[in-house]
This record gives sequence, structure tokens and C-alpha cells, in this order.
Amino acid sequence: MPPENNMKYQKLVELYEAMDSTTKRLEKTAILSEFLKMVGEKDPENLPEVTLLSLGRIFPTWSEEELGIGSKLLMKAISLVVGVSPEEVEDQIRESGDIGYASQELFQRKVQSTLFMRPLTIDKVYQNLVKIADITGGRSQYKKLEILRELLSSATPHEAKYITRTVLEELRVGVGEGTLKDAIARAFNIPKEVVERAQMLTNDLGLVAKVAREEGASGLRRLTLKPGKPVKPMLAQLSTDYQISIRDMGYALCETKYDGIRVQIHRINDEINIFTRRLENISPALPEITEYIKKAIKPAEFIVEGEIIVTKEGKPISFQYILQRVRRKYDIERLREEIPLTLYLFDVLYYQKPTLDEPLKDRRRLLEEIVDIIPGKLELSKQVKATPQTSDKALQLFNESIEEGHEGVMLKDPNAPYTPGLRGKKMLKWKATPETLDLVVVGGTYGTGKRAHLIGSFRLALQDENKKLKTLAHVATGLDDKTLQELNDMSEPLITLKVGRKVEMVPSIIMEVAFSEIVKSPEYESGYSLRFPVVKRIRTDISIDDIDTVERVESIYQNMEIL
Repeated sequence: MPPENNMKYQKLVELYEAMDSTTKRLEKTAILSEFLKMVGEKDPENLPEVTLLSLGRIFPTWSEEELGIGSKLLMKAISLVVGVSPEEVEDQIRESGDIGYASQELFQRKVQSTLFMRPLTIDKVYQNLVKIADITGGRSQYKKLEILRELLSSATPHEAKYITRTVLEELRVGVGEGTLKDAIARAFNIPKEVVERAQMLTNDLGLVAKVAREEGASGLRRLTLKPGKPVKPMLAQLSTDYQISIRDMGYALCETKYDGIRVQIHRINDEINIFTRRLENISPALPEITEYIKKAIKPAEFIVEGEIIVTKEGKPISFQYILQRVRRKYDIERLREEIPLTLYLFDVLYYQKPTLDEPLKDRRRLLEEIVDIIPGKLELSKQVKATPQTSDKALQLFNESIEEGHEGVMLKDPNAPYTPGLRGKKMLKWKATPETLDLVVVGGTYGTGKRAHLIGSFRLALQDENKKLKTLAHVATGLDDKTLQELNDMSEPLITLKVGRKVEMVPSIIMEVAFSEIVKSPEYESGYSLRFPVVKRIRTDISIDDIDTVERVESIYQNMEIL
């Protein structure tokens, strides 16, 4: 008989507390690996969900499912269980600075207790949260509230602390995917690189942990890319000197760098899905891209990658217009005419079989074979081959690309495989505009006078090696009145704390920020600050896992890669 799914949620809480008690990554890895090993021995059925919960997640990265619970609904559930008003819950969050600590404090003061309360199990918590994600339609918020209330009614103060954080996907114990991958490797005695590759190809650490335990390294090696399940894109570093970059590669495939939304397009059977960098399915908003793909590529299972830009009169226009298309759920046919799109394909990861291990030059050749270009609608990225002796070809493409209104050029190693989610020197970007940072909003300050009702200055953070957020700067420039109002509308439901004119927010909104210089500063948690930061755009195409890191800021600072 299979084991009962009865491991107590308190055991997971003890894991969270242990991981939060140290800042050392190796210690966190050791703690987590021992826990995963224990779960694998005593409760293997729960191993996939425990793996995800250790990151504060319910679903794997590629999944489109989400809880759809904001801080206001969560505060209402807490107030019902504890027996206080939502305003008192908000006051406690303001005092504690964190919904988890606030929940713990409120539950310690809880007046009423459920008679014959049964201890929560990991499976109970997980399944209840999955039920919440499945609720749609009429009265969905009320139904979600009821499930939350029932779950929290059985929670101890410490359990409430982590349930509420998990609901908002803000676990705050300093564990990211890198630590978890190391822990899986250690728990099941598997080489790190095997776990790393399995995660790259599946984007599902729950599955990776399950296969690692049941089938070992050989089972993980059999995991592969599958159309329908998106993977994180291969990432680029900045080229400081295009001639040196070309020399280091031997020769380079140089492509125009388009300023649009990077997409991964999957076909399985007759279904075509379009995913963003953050693995969000945006197919319904872009019906013409689906039509172009069906016309341009013969029916087969495939995964191709490209960039979608908005063009008018043959010239690319602002990135913000693309966001209007991606976000839109209604009037899509009208917007097709108003905001016309062009797709530029530049890679193929799968065509009837995985191709990502093949050299880029072979993948490009395959792409050229399988795609019938539709001028002005679906094209291949403009590309030239440049050697150290013919680096002027790269410069010519760069100048042409800038003149046409694009960002610059990508320099790619022709012999490199595709490495999902990794940033390296096999793919470099060469831009005319200054380098920027992708940062997440964690708070802000209301303005004065006519703007007293609007947050005018936003506090920004990046992530350290443990995925903990560290503040870096405040930004108040680069926002027109319309964008500022939109930002405030987005920010309002995310606010967890107000003190005078200052607010704290659930990290969610991501900004691309330009700056004149990086300087050392004790004012911010990262130890650095930005001089003259300016908002370039709001990023809805990437997730909080993709924001920039303290390590990158240190690298820019040390190498003088400043503006």
C-alpha cells in the first residue's frame, strides 16, 4: 500500500525556520537536503509538492496556474479567523513590516479556537491552495476566501506565518532555485550538473526531485525538452568590445537586436502557444502571430524563439505599444490594425526532436530550412558572419540596425549549444543605448501638493545569491503622468504598510532603469546606489526571478561598465 500523505505541516515550518536561521548558503543546502532525503524515505508521494513549497511555490515555473489572491483578500481571511477587523490586521502588518510576522502575532492572540482541531498536514495545505487556483467564475473570490479561512482556522501561529507568505509567494527564508538544485543533488547523491540540466529542460524542480529519488542520475538524463512546457531563455551578457568578443569566439554570428518582447513559440499537435520570458502564455492576445506561424512553418512539433516588435511604416515603435497588445483581453481585432506586429525568429530549440544541444550554426541552418518568410509579418533575424579579420561586417550591421530603429546587435558563438536560463559569454549584447538594470519595486513615497495622492518616488531592489531582496535606489524620473497613474493603480493592491507618506509593497512591479553611475552607498541594503536613475519602461515580460543581482552590480562597478 502507498504511504499516507500525513506528514505534518509543522515539519515544513521547522524546515523554514531552520533555513531562515542562517545566512550561509552551504548550511541552507545541508538543511534542505536532509529534509528532502527524509521526505523521500518517509513520504515519497509528497516529495514533489514539498520541493515546490520549499521555494514558497505551489506550481512549477512553467505552469499557467496561479492562486489569484491579493493581500486585501488574505487580510480579510486572517481577520475572520482571528476575530478582529481587517483594519486591525492592516495595522499589525504596518507594525510588523511583514504579513507573515503579523499573522503569527495575531494568531497568538486569537480568542476563538476550532474544537477538535486536527493538525495540518503538508498535503492538506498544498491541496487546499491548489483548489483555490482552480476556482473561477461567479463568486470566485468568496469561494477562495472560504477555503483560505478553513485552512487558517486549523493553523498554529507559526504555521499561519508561512501559509500567508506562501499565498503571496513571499517565503523570505533566503532559498532560491540554485540552493534547491544543490540540495536535490546532495539528497539523492547525483552530480550537480545532471540536476542542473534536468531542471533546465523541464522547469519543474518537483519533477526533478521525484525522478532523482526514483530513477537516479540515469532517469534525470532521460528527461528532455517537450513542446508545450516552456523553458527559461538563454541569457546574454554585455560585450565591452565587439572586436575582442568576435576574436574570443573565433568568429561570431551577429544578429540585429530587436527591442520587443522575446517569445518562445510551441506547437504540439494543432495547438500553438506563445510564451514570454517569464513563461506566461500570451497566445490569446496575439492571434495574428499564431496565424503567421501556421503559414510559415509546416505542421510538426516544434519550439522556436524570436522577438515580437510593433512596426509602423516599416519602422519599430515604442515597446510600450507591445505591452498594450499583450495585456489586452478585449477589442483584439481592432488592435491588430492599430498596433501591427512583426515576428523575427532567431532560434529553434525543438523540431520533431530536441535541437538545443546542437551548435547554433546548425540550429540557424535548420531554422532557415523550416521557415517560409512572410515579408513584414514573420521574418528571420538579420544576420551576418564576422571573423576577427572581417569585424567591420559586425560594425556595419550595428550601424544599420541603429539606423533602422533597433537596439543594436547580438554576438553569438556559432558553436554554442542553447543553455536555458543561463547567462554566459556564448551570447553577448552590443547596444547603442546605456546598459540598464531590471529592478523590483518594494516601496515608495507619496508626493506633495497636487501629487499628494500619488506615489511619486519608488524604492527599488535587486536580489542577492540567496534570492533575498536588497534595496538599491529610489527612482522618480522617467514617468509621464499617464504611466505614473497606471503605476499607482498597479501599486495600490500591493501595499502592505503605510507610515506617513512612505509605503511598503509586495514585490511585483518590475522596472527597467537606466543610470549615470553606480556608487557605493551605506544608505541601501545592497551597499550600492544609482546616480540619476531613470525609468526606461515597466517590464511585464519577466518575473521577479529574472531581476538583476547584487553580483551583477558589483561586476559593473568593478569593471567600470557604467554609463
